[in-house]
Order: sequence, then C-alpha cells, then structure tokens
Amino acid sequence: MNLKRLPASLAALTLIAAVTGSAFAQQFDDKFRQLDELLPTPTGTRTASGAPGHAYWQQRADYKIRARLDEAKHAITGSETVTYHNNSPDTLNYLWLQLDQNLFKPNSNGRTSATVVSRDAWARATPETGVKFDGMRTMLESRLFDGGFNITAVKDAGGAPLHYVINGTMMRIDLPQPMKPGAKLSFSVDWHYNINNQKIVHGRSGYEGFDDKNELFAIAQWFPRMAAYYDAHGWQHKQFLGAGEFTLEFGDYDVELTVPSDHIVAATGELQNPGDVLSAAQRQRLDQARSAKQPVLIVTQAEAEAKEKTHADTSKTWRFRAKNVRDFAFASSRKFIWDAQGYKKDGTDALAMSFYPKEGNPLWGRYSTQAVVHTLDQYSKYSFDYPYPVAISVNFDVGGGMEYPMISFNGPRPSKDKKTGEISYSKSTKYGLIGVVIHEVGHNYFPMVVNSDERQWTWMDEGLNSFLEFLAEEAWEEKFPVQWGESRLIASYMKSQNQVPIMTNSESIVQFLNNAYAKPATALNVLRETVLGRELFDFAFKEYARRWKFKRPTPADFFRTMEDASGTDLDWFWRGWFYTTDYVDVSIDGISEYTVGSKDPEIEKAWKRAQKAGEPVSITDRRNKGTLPRRLDAHPELKDFYNEHDEFTVTNKDRNKYNEAVEGLEDWEKALLKEGKHLYLVDFSNKGGLVTPLILEITLASGKKYVERVPAEIWRYNPKKITKLIITDEPMTSLVEDPYWETADTDQSDNAWPRKATPTRLELFKSQRGGGDDMMKDFNEKLKTKDEKAKDEEKPIAK
Repeated sequence: MNLKRLPASLAALTLIAAVTGSAFAQQFDDKFRQLDELLPTPTGTRTASGAPGHAYWQQRADYKIRARLDEAKHAITGSETVTYHNNSPDTLNYLWLQLDQNLFKPNSNGRTSATVVSRDAWARATPETGVKFDGMRTMLESRLFDGGFNITAVKDAGGAPLHYVINGTMMRIDLPQPMKPGAKLSFSVDWHYNINNQKIVHGRSGYEGFDDKNELFAIAQWFPRMAAYYDAHGWQHKQFLGAGEFTLEFGDYDVELTVPSDHIVAATGELQNPGDVLSAAQRQRLDQARSAKQPVLIVTQAEAEAKEKTHADTSKTWRFRAKNVRDFAFASSRKFIWDAQGYKKDGTDALAMSFYPKEGNPLWGRYSTQAVVHTLDQYSKYSFDYPYPVAISVNFDVGGGMEYPMISFNGPRPSKDKKTGEISYSKSTKYGLIGVVIHEVGHNYFPMVVNSDERQWTWMDEGLNSFLEFLAEEAWEEKFPVQWGESRLIASYMKSQNQVPIMTNSESIVQFLNNAYAKPATALNVLRETVLGRELFDFAFKEYARRWKFKRPTPADFFRTMEDASGTDLDWFWRGWFYTTDYVDVSIDGISEYTVGSKDPEIEKAWKRAQKAGEPVSITDRRNKGTLPRRLDAHPELKDFYNEHDEFTVTNKDRNKYNEAVEGLEDWEKALLKEGKHLYLVDFSNKGGLVTPLILEITLASGKKYVERVPAEIWRYNPKKITKLIITDEPMTSLVEDPYWETADTDQSDNAWPRKATPTRLELFKSQRGGGDDMMKDFNEKLKTKDEKAKDEEKPIAK
C-alpha cells in the first residue's frame, strides 16, 4: 500500500505499527513454535495424527483368583493364576509385577522418603500453637504396622518353582525360556498380607472400624498385578511411592472371594452365584431395580442393622467375573445397605449401585446412586457409551475417593452431633458427595477404559476426568459449587511459587490437586469455551476417547488428536499450559484515540474548536477573569478582524485547499472519509508470559456494548507487547479485557480502561489491651495463620 495515497492519520497508524513491530525484534520469543522438539517421533504404533497406527499392539493379562478375608486378623490370603499374552514384537526374558501393598513395609521407599512439616513451621511454633501432628502420626504408625505382601510361592503352569526377585513394590519373575512374540504363558502366585487401618496408616484402601464394633473392608491393590509393557516406555516399573497411581493391562477376571457369611460384597464385575449368597427377596429386588426409575433397596437399613448385632462364624464365597478390565477391587461388610437402579440408553446397559453403612444415611440413600446414573449419562455424551454391566459407589472413609473398574470408594457422610445425637449434613458435605461420586465413577472412562499411564502422567486421567466432572456438575444443577474447571478458581495457583508444569511426573508434583486436577481441567475448559468453541472441541475430544478406548495413549497422542480432529494448530496452547509455568496476565497499558481526518475545513476546524473548548482553563485565567481590568475592554476602537475571528475561522483559502485534496482521492478513500469511524490504538502487555486470546468488551457512547474476540495468534510476532487497532462507529467509553474471567487472568485490576477500583474490605480490630503495637502484632499473627493454612492446603491429597 502506498502511504502517500492514504489520509495522513491512516499513514501514521501504519508507521506506528511498523515501529512497534521492530522495537522488540531482538527480544523475540516464538511462543508459537511447533512442539516437534518435545513430542516423540511418530511411528507405526502411534501416528502423527494422534491415532493408533497400523502396527499398534498391547499386552494382555487374564486372572483367576481365589482369596479369603480374615475379618478377625484383618488379613487376606490369596492364590492367583495369571495368563500373560505377549502381543508385542519383542522377546521377553522376564516379567515384572506390581506389589503395591509393599508400600506399607516400614522400609519402603514411599515411607522412608516421606517428609514432615517444613522447618519454617517448626521455627514459627510456640508452646501455645505447636505444630500439627497429623502428618507425623501417619509416619510413626506406618513404622509399627506389619504391612506388605508375603509371597509364599511363584510357580509355572506345571507347578515348578519360578525364580523371582522383589525390588520394593516391584517383583521380577525370571523365565526359564524366553517368551517369544505371540506366545502365551501361565504362572501362579500365592500370597497373604495384613490389611491397613485406613484411618491410622492411611492408603487407597484398607479397613474402617465403627463404634458398633463392626468394620468395613474396601480392598484394592490386593493381589500381585502385571506391570504394563508398552511401545513408548517398555516396562513401567517405577516404584509406587503413594502418589503416582497405576497403569495395567486389560484382561478377563474370574474371582472367588470367601468372606463371613453375613457380609455383603460389592466388586468389579458381575455376580455369578446370587442364589448362593443372596436371599430370594434380595434377588427379586435386584431384578426389579434393573427397570426402576428410582433406586431400589436390595438390602434395607433395617436388615443391615440386624446383622450388625450378630457376627457369623461361618463363611460364604462370592463369585465374580469381569471382562476386559485392567484391575479388580471389592468391598465387604455386614453393615452394608445396598441400593440399585438400572440405566439403559443407546449402547449403555448398566446397573448403578451404592453400598453404604447406616452412618451414610440420609445422605447416601438420597444422592449416591442418582449421582452414579448422572455420571454415566453425562460422560457417555462426551466420550463413548459405558461398556461395563455395573457401576458402583461404596461409602468408605478414604480421605476423598478412589477409583477402580466398575467400583469406587467415596468418603463423605453426615455427621452426628455429640450432644443431641442428631444426624445432619452440611451443604459442602452434600455437594462433596455428589462431586466425588461423579469424579470417581467417571474414572471408569479415564483411565479404566482410556488406559493412560497414571504412574507417569497423573494429569492424563485426573485432569481429563476433572474436566468432565465439571461438565457433569454443571448439568446437575445451576450454580453447583464446582471446585475446578472455572478459570477464576485456578488463577491464584498459576501465579504461585509452587506451580510446576503439568507435564511433571506424578511423584514430583508439589500441589497435587492444583497441578494434576484443577489446572488441566481449567485448560481444557479454556480450550473448549475460548479457543476452539464447543463444537470443534467436543468433536475432537470424543474422537480422542473413541480412538483410544481400551488402548493406552500418551500425552502426544492426546495433543495430536485434538489438533487433528479440530483442524487447529494448538502447539502454542500445549506448550504454554502444559510445558511451562507461564500464566495469563494481560494488561491494558494505554489507549490513543484517532479519527479519520475529513480535510473539510468546516468540519475539521469545528472539531478543533470543540477540542480547545474542552481543555482546562489555567489557574491564571481563572483568577484574572472578572478581576483584572483589560485595556481592550476600555478602548473597543482597538479591535480589528483578528479580534472578531480566531484560528478556527474557515477561509476561502481553506476551502480551495480542501477541494484540491478531495479531487486527488480515490473512491474508497472518499467513502472512508464520509463514514467518520473512530480508531483506537490499544497497547497490551503480556506480563505472565502465557499467550492467550483477547476477549474485548467494548462500550460505546450510546451505551451499546459488544464483545470482540481476538485469537491468541495476535501475539505471534511479539509475545510481550502488542498494539491492537479497534475501529468503532461512535466514541468508545470503556474497554474491558476478559470480561467473563474466562482466560484465568491472574490480575484483573489492569484489565479495564478507564481503570476500575478494586473493591475489598478493611477489617478494624483491636487486641484485648487495645494498644497500637498490640493491634499490629495481632494483625501480623492473623497473616501468619493464613500463610500456614495456605501451606496446609498445598499438601498432596490422595484422590
């Protein structure tokens, strides 16, 4: 474009843009460079599009397990036969199994590497305040607990012993003959172990005691399980330290569980012998539940309370089978109330069930199974039909919740007033239960079916699942008190000192919930609502779920699939949100207003006169007006042409010059002059480093308000400072960046023009003695307490 042919004001704008672009050339940091240097090279097993390749393979492990629960000794004895299928192109000389119960051995890496409260907290402690004992208590109790697997036999299919080596939470079985590609091998393992008291030793499973002398057993990681072997990693045999969860192989399970005869058992899979373990009435209720519109009680509270008073000295064996699952867990107690409701829609045909003690009512009977049904309905909408026959929620105090195929353990329950004995639940407990049931049942989709490597990347299941939990909670009721997903909820963490990249190994995450749950959930919500839009995002996310259903994806497979199916280059998004600790903090630094000069002297000089009239009157002129005698006022004969006219008077010379200028303009330039557009140069700076779309809410003089959305690519030439041209039909009176708080901007105080005051509260208080020094001491103590609380909230929580 020839600058000489542009009106002067437009030419100036072009020059300004050119100067702005060159000023930062030497500081250029390409936030939009491709991820090629970070992502693995595509192969025949994992393609560049993010889909499984033509050569994709995965191992398989089938289990036949026979186990007995010793209620009195809090112990399990079991024997398993594993049939391992080598579907890889590799020859295997040994096999690795996970022995997760070995975490509870006093000398385990997880126990010996555990840390206590920081030295700073000890330094701040006083005889009055002390230091919280909770974290140290677990470490002390763990040293006294005789936990961990006792392996009594490892044999081949013919009964001959196999050599094995135990390394912490892993066991290697050395094979007499190499296992060729396509081969199948069976071997057996016998074991026993003591079950941990979950309230004292903690853990992801265990037993819970009640005041009525009964117990509830929630059993998981309870048998030696095949470690995963896959193309992108080889054997996944990282030690289990307690945080990083599990990655396993799919297979079929045939499990027999012998428990006290008055126990009710909930487990992965379908019950094979209801006639042996359930009464005729219970079987009839179970059949009724399959077509019921509301949960049906299979075991009533009255029936459960009757069992609590007598402990059977006989046993029953419950038989379960599960197809194509990657794990097996169960729960057993005589205290169980049991309700169920069928859910059938599209390709889903499942029985939603809940098992809970009377201490869970009235909360559990009202909400648990309803939440299970809701989860299946919502998650299937965004991924795939639920593929299993049952979905179970068990009330067990696991400090939150924990998930396994078809079954989950969830903690919230009502509280009992110590004085009145009244049982009630708070709002936070109610929504805490609904939320945790949605979350843990939702894990059936990620990672129980989309089988990511949890030991390596917690976010791949927790983050994706937390995002879907957010969508499901939004669909439960308006204003559901969500705990993640909304951008405003993650902003403070993203600017904190404790942030680490999402792409951090599971055992190295500082703030577990914020990093692996909340931040990726928020990132996906930003991607859905702000970057891609719902239609593109939902299609791509569903394609990812479909592609990797019953397969094992890696982060690259997710990133590539989302780009492939949405048709959008998102490398800048993955790099910023997942690989760095950059955060969103966009500031409006300044605004310059321009209008296109019409060159018409009648218009231009009137405009200049109005501008002059709008200028402030100097203090000298203000004080002189009406008080200072003027000679001209006393001698009007001194007045001439220049006293009657000012510099804003239009002359014939001005008119002739205008006519000459207009004759030289092209038609499009003449049209632009007539429109009278208002042009604004808005300066933005990116303080946080994370490039982001701009959402600009523009308010005009007439009161009209609209939103202009600018893609993140506006930062591609300069990720630190940019100038954006905004054109309006009438004067702009205000501009707000990110008006809906959708980008996780960590500082909203600089997002508006004109600047808005930030409302807050000033709390006035005095110490008991009322002195000024005491007041400041009191204030500092309050601040110190808040800091301590914040540090407590940063501790990882198992979920």
